[in-house]
Amino acid sequence: MPLAGRTVAWWARLRSSRFPAAPRCLPPRLPAGPVACERPYSSHAKEKLDMSTYPAESIRNFSIIAHVDHGKSTLADRLLEITGTIAKTDHNKQVLDKLQVERERGITVKAQSASLFYSYEGVNYLLNLIDTPGHVDFSYEVSRSLSACQGVILVVDANEGIQAQTVANFYLAFEAQLAIIPVINKIDLKNADPERVEKQIEKLFDIPIEECVRISAKKGTNVETVLQKVIEKIPPPQCNTADPLKALVFDSTFDHYRGVVANIALFGGEIQKGHKIVSAHTKKRYEVNEVGILTPNEQPTHKLYAGQVGYVIAGMKEVTEAQIGDTLFLYKQPVEPLPGFKSAKPMVFAGMYPVDQTEYNNLKSALERLTLNDSSVTVHRDSSLALGAGWRLGFLGLLHMEVFNQRLEQEYNMSVILTAPTVPYKAVLSSAKLIKEYVKAEITIINPAQFPDKHSVSEYLEPTVLGTIVTPQEYIGKIIVLCQDRRAIQKDMVYIDERRVMLKYLFPLNEIVVDFYDALKSLSSGYASFDYEDAGYQAADLIKMDILLNGNPVEELATIIHKDKAYATGKFLCERLKDAIPRQLFEIAIQAAIGKKIIARETLKAYRKNVVAKCYGGDITRRMKLLKRQAEGKKLMRKIGNVEVPRDAFIRVLKRQTDK
Repeated sequence: MPLAGRTVAWWARLRSSRFPAAPRCLPPRLPAGPVACERPYSSHAKEKLDMSTYPAESIRNFSIIAHVDHGKSTLADRLLEITGTIAKTDHNKQVLDKLQVERERGITVKAQSASLFYSYEGVNYLLNLIDTPGHVDFSYEVSRSLSACQGVILVVDANEGIQAQTVANFYLAFEAQLAIIPVINKIDLKNADPERVEKQIEKLFDIPIEECVRISAKKGTNVETVLQKVIEKIPPPQCNTADPLKALVFDSTFDHYRGVVANIALFGGEIQKGHKIVSAHTKKRYEVNEVGILTPNEQPTHKLYAGQVGYVIAGMKEVTEAQIGDTLFLYKQPVEPLPGFKSAKPMVFAGMYPVDQTEYNNLKSALERLTLNDSSVTVHRDSSLALGAGWRLGFLGLLHMEVFNQRLEQEYNMSVILTAPTVPYKAVLSSAKLIKEYVKAEITIINPAQFPDKHSVSEYLEPTVLGTIVTPQEYIGKIIVLCQDRRAIQKDMVYIDERRVMLKYLFPLNEIVVDFYDALKSLSSGYASFDYEDAGYQAADLIKMDILLNGNPVEELATIIHKDKAYATGKFLCERLKDAIPRQLFEIAIQAAIGKKIIARETLKAYRKNVVAKCYGGDITRRMKLLKRQAEGKKLMRKIGNVEVPRDAFIRVLKRQTDK
């Protein structure tokens, strides 16, 4: 052996005798993945379930739908306890609300599914439950969940009665032709009035009073009756295991170790580990690594059969590969793709920029992974002279925007600058040159920089929504005044019972997007509820308002606004800029302008040296001469001086006002 080889061998023996090898955290045969010893759990350690004992006839797929805070998640907890899916303890509160933002805010923002096993009249049933959000901003989650169900439990608070989102969710289920089980919750409350709520349900939804089930999800009173009603009233899924595989991807998440975990509902056939499957959307082929059900944690199974709901891991490494609404089928056994989902229509747009431009690529990766889990967010690249490279994101509402931002911070540790929310406008072009440039006569305007000139447009259009307000009758007067201030048009007014009224108004979206909900809650002492749906576009007198600093327009601060609101908004922006821009050695005029017309102005005074300090007496003309010379110098400085608006000032003006 050469000298070098002997030296290495001697050193290795010496080292092994002095420093014994540290114990390995994985058996030698297992491939060592990234930080493999720190995996939270190994799904291979769990015993696999046999799902063949649950044919389609003994399966029930259902969702729980309701208004915010009517007790959906609490009812889901009791159902999980009764079926033995989770142990019965005092700590079971919102078990299916897994996100930190859901725990902090006390609301459900993400639909979560769980499989329950229940024996009724000697037959074992598999009940697939999906707990859905209640807020209007997350109605897309509800509509997606209903596509995997054959029935719903409609929960109504015995104290509050029917509220706006109750009505909206009922019609979502009704249009999908699902079986509906009305459940009146919180009957244990002191002010509960289940008889009144039953009459409301019968009057509004035409459901007989005797079909309503009275429960207390908190105490568990009569909850088992709900499970029995689910088995009796909700039909089993109409599908056959003998058919070729047809699976709908209705949700997906990203796992750092295993790639994309897709939640699927099987409409035909069966799926197991080793199967070669194809995505109808991307046409890519995958090999199934694991299938299972959610109980509510992942529980691997040998196979999944037609009618069942579960998850599949098939080595999808890119977040773009798992499109929600996609159809999966077996290789060389193509099927007609399922209709999927109508893409969500964003109602609110906001610019998102990294606080530090070096974080751009990290933020891009975080956005891609989070939009996989929340497919209702639209993402377009954008850039700003003041804030750098970023994105223009579309959300379903203001709460949706706040929750998305909070999830970015909590789940991906990303700090971002979020600009004030705007809505998408449209313009019908009359200029042949512009029509040729855009290749269409009607264009959508997301950014004020794209706003076409008045002379080349036949009309501007603004988005509208049909709003539903449910309120106690004593607040009607105040609410009607609020709606009129927001340029709303009343469409309907119905008394649900002797105490509650349902109002329907056509609102311009721009008027309700920021603070309408807060104002409504404040006027009605928190009793009124609000829900809205898209109502298309209507003609409006829109203008582009520019902000000028010493006569020079600042492109980043331009806004599109209705003519009636221009003065108030212009004055507010000028006042905010005055506080944000640092003083200079010359005077700065901050102006809001519509075309050539100035509608609001604030003046930022210059720093000024006390030039008359050295005058300790004598003639007044000496003082006047010194002041005149200073004024001339300031005038010259103003002509040649550029106002440098610092990045912090832009952030303070463009950022959403959290205190409003």
